[in-house]
Amino acid sequence: MNLPELLPPDWRDALAPFLDPAATAALGAFVAAEYARHTVYPPVEDLFAAYRLCPPADTRVLILGQDPYHGPGQAHGLSFSVRAGVRVPPSLRNVFKELAEDAGVTPPADGDLTGWARQGVLLLNAVLTVRAGAAASHAGRGWEAFTDATIRALDARAERVVFLLWGGYARKKAALVTGPQHVVLEAGHPSPLNRAGFRGARPFSAANKALADAGRPPVDWDPRA
Repeated sequence: MNLPELLPPDWRDALAPFLDPAATAALGAFVAAEYARHTVYPPVEDLFAAYRLCPPADTRVLILGQDPYHGPGQAHGLSFSVRAGVRVPPSLRNVFKELAEDAGVTPPADGDLTGWARQGVLLLNAVLTVRAGAAASHAGRGWEAFTDATIRALDARAERVVFLLWGGYARKKAALVTGPQHVVLEAGHPSPLNRAGFRGARPFSAANKALADAGRPPVDWDPRA
């Protein structure tokens, strides 16, 4: 599986300076074998949905997750998002509660965040695949370098990008953002197991303020928009 060839051309070009070809080829071989032998999420056609929906030139905000959902029908290539008709996971319910308090958006009935992606919000997981029922089963196999390259590619852009890093794992990626034109907004993970650190962080209004300060249009945070 030639992973760069599966990317949209603009993302392929953006990532190329930051990817090691041998490591990327090894990752592609691993991912192809996993899809062939096991049930893997998201479906292969959704593997790069975040990139397909959000071109690099349009990316204004990055929200970094850790690992795709590993239950049937949940993961569809966008961090934190689930398709319409799928029960909204607990972490996303907390995101919606914060969204209501921060931006006045009534919680949607479903958890599909495609509307955010189409507005320039890159919904990226650090690891892009997972075996069914086995959380973090594809961690440490090479995806981290691939998605780190994505962050580095956005860091290389002249236009401001706001990086929303939620939870200890995501916050470690702040070191990859070196451009003074960018803004990193850190908070705790929205998991209900995390009793403090996310609720009250007001990430959505803070992101829009950072965009406005740089002359970039704000995000309409209603995912139904």
